[in-house]
Amino acid sequence: MLNLTTKIRIARPTNRLEEVVRFYRDGLGFSVIASFENHDGFDGVMLGLEGAIYHLEFTHHRGHVVPDAPTQDNLLVFYLPDEQIWLEAIGQMQKAGFEPVKSYNPYWDVKGKTFQDPDGYRVVLQNAEWSI
Repeated sequence: MLNLTTKIRIARPTNRLEEVVRFYRDGLGFSVIASFENHDGFDGVMLGLEGAIYHLEFTHHRGHVVPDAPTQDNLLVFYLPDEQIWLEAIGQMQKAGFEPVKSYNPYWDVKGKTFQDPDGYRVVLQNAEWSI
């Protein structure tokens, strides 16, 4: 049964492993927590934040090509309610060479900034509390 201590790994393939790692590591500040090479033809990198119950995994299957993001509305959304921290996160992305893009859904442009990774997947830095 899933509960509040359940950990999650969000995994997806990429053709641009090094570039995608740079986006999430240098731009968003994730740390490389594990990696592997040529594990049955797969290379991969796991990125996370210390103490977080989630991490991201990006893999590349040697000799195989995967399509880019199917739409501009494939998002990871990070809620940063503190405006100063939000501004610093945007600054870090820009310092790493990544500029905001116009969001496909204008809702995300009201209190957020959207960035596109090398595969076309998008990350929103949202200056708001997360609440349901």
